[in-house]
Amino acid sequence: MKNIDIAVVDYGMGNLRSVSKALEHVAPDLNVVVTSDPQQIHQANRVVFPGQGAMPDCIRELDSRGLSQAVIEATQQKPFLGICIGLQMLFERSEEGNAAGLGVFAGQVKRFAAVDMHDTEGRKLKVPHMGWNQVQQPNQHPLWQDVADNERFYYVHSYYVCPDESGLVTGITDYPKPFTCAIAKDNLFAVQFHPEKSAKAGLQLLRNFVHWNP
Repeated sequence: MKNIDIAVVDYGMGNLRSVSKALEHVAPDLNVVVTSDPQQIHQANRVVFPGQGAMPDCIRELDSRGLSQAVIEATQQKPFLGICIGLQMLFERSEEGNAAGLGVFAGQVKRFAAVDMHDTEGRKLKVPHMGWNQVQQPNQHPLWQDVADNERFYYVHSYYVCPDESGLVTGITDYPKPFTCAIAKDNLFAVQFHPEKSAKAGLQLLRNFVHWNP
C-alpha cells in the first residue's frame, strides 16, 4: 500500500474536495487521501479533520462509520488539523442539539447570542457569521509563520468554542465580541474558519501544517 502522507477524514459531511485540493496544491509531491477507513487514518502521517453542517449530524455520522476512536487517537499521536466543525467536535458538548462531542478538550460550543449581535454603531449582525474576518494571534505558533497578525480568513458558522483551558487559545476573532477561532496544543491545531477558502493566507496556513513537525 502506498504511504499516506495526509488523511482527510470523510464522515459524509462537508466539502472534502476543496480541502483535499488545497492540500494537493500546497503539497503536490505528497499523497493526500480522502478516507472513511479508520485503518488509513491510523496509518497516515498527518490527519485533517474538516466538516460542515450541524454538530449532532456530524457526531452521528462519525460514530456510524466507526471513526470516532480513530480521530481521538490521531489527536494524540500525529500532526492534526481540525477545520470548522472539526474544531467544535473536539470539545465536550455543543448547544446545537445539546450534542456531546469527542471530549478531547474540556469546554463547550455556544451559539452567538442574539442580544450581542450588533456592531459598535448599533447595526444588526447576522447569524451565521459568514464572510471574511480578521484573526488576532495572541501567541506565536509554527502554523502562523508568514501569516500576518490580523490577517483575514473566511468563516461560515453560528457556533463557537469556549475552551476551559485558556492556554489552548491561539486565534481570536471579534463578532462582535472576541471569540476563540483557533486552538493549539502539542501536535494539534484547529480553526473555526476555512483555510481552504481563505486565499493566500489560508494556503500558507495549510503549507505550514504540511511541513510542521511538532
